[in-house]
Formats: sequence, C-alpha cells, structure tokens
Amino acid sequence: MTDRPVRILIADDHVLLRDGIKLMLEREPEFQVVGEAGDGVEALEFCATHPVDLAILDVSMPKKTGLQVARELSRDHPHVTVLMLSMHDNEQFLFEALKAGAAGYVHKSVAHRDLISACRGAMRGEPFLYPGAVATLIREFVNRGDVAEASLLTPREEEVLKLIAEGYTGRDIASMLVISPKTVERHRSNLPEKLGLRDRLELTRYAIRCGLIEP
Repeated sequence: MTDRPVRILIADDHVLLRDGIKLMLEREPEFQVVGEAGDGVEALEFCATHPVDLAILDVSMPKKTGLQVARELSRDHPHVTVLMLSMHDNEQFLFEALKAGAAGYVHKSVAHRDLISACRGAMRGEPFLYPGAVATLIREFVNRGDVAEASLLTPREEEVLKLIAEGYTGRDIASMLVISPKTVERHRSNLPEKLGLRDRLELTRYAIRCGLIEP
C-alpha cells in the first residue's frame, strides 16, 4: 500500500448496490472511490482514461461481462488489480475469474463482511476467495479428471453472443465491436452450429447459463 488512498472503480449495473459498496469503502480512509460504471464498456473506458488501482467488477453486466473486462484489463492495463463481485455460487465463474487474472472473488451475499478484507488483501497481492470458493478449489484439485470443459467459444465469439442475446442488431454489434457487419453475420451463422443450437432463443439460454447475461 502507498501513502495515498487506493483508487477504486466500482462496476455494477445496479445503482443501489454501487451506492452501498461506495458507502462501505469510503468509511475506510485508505480507500477512495474515483469512478463508477454501469456496464463493462464504461468500466474499460474509465480505466483507459483515469488512474485506477483496483477495479471491483460484477460478473454479470451489460455489453461486456466482468469476466470479459477482467481479461482486457489484465492484457491492456495490468497495473489495475481486479476483484470480482458475484451473486453466482458457481465453480465455472470462479475458475473463469481466476483465469482472467482476478485477485479475488467475493460473493455478494457476504460482501458486507468480506469486501473490505478482500480489497486490502488484493492490494497486498494476497488472493481472496470466500469459503465456498476455497472448498470448490480443493474439490477440483482432488478430482482433476472431473474439471469442467473449457469454454467452446473464443473471446470474440463470446462478445458477439452476449450482444446477440441482449437484442442488439447486426449493425449495432458491428459498431460496438468495431468489426464489419459481414463478420457479425458470419458469427451469427457459425455460433448455433458450433454450439449445437438451433436459434436465437437457444443461444440466449446458453448465454444465461454461461453467465454472459442475467435471466
């Protein structure tokens, strides 16, 4: 830790939750909330234009999920420490968060108890996992042959699938991802075949199961 407060970005699409987290953090003199974001794209834009030490990211957000943001921050802004905040008690999200470079995974149900400790630990380079996550990691280590399969999709395919499931048009998706409409249409055609699904409804259900969007 440095002498100045830790500069924190809170990214969650629920305003009341952001307000509660901000109030909790700013009671501690070592923390300063410097920004808030309501979706993954806003979070990335803020980190690209403002000094941030710690980003607290909700796993499920519009436009880009917390997992997608964590991967991009790890690649483009490695100085930003990431904590994932989630309502999902799901080993897939936990493993993906750790692979994405997150320093910790805090369950929303116990954030009032664990978040401050998680922030302090993360800034000291000490990973934080809630007790249920620790049990999951131990179980995975013992049963290595039963580890869930890796995602079938590339990061770009995940981005396209998320936006399709959120109802954006092909032109909107092309603009948001800075790719051509033809590339979007190619992904639209390839995704159902790659996943063994039939239509947009099944794609949306798959996106919900994978945590790309909330039901």
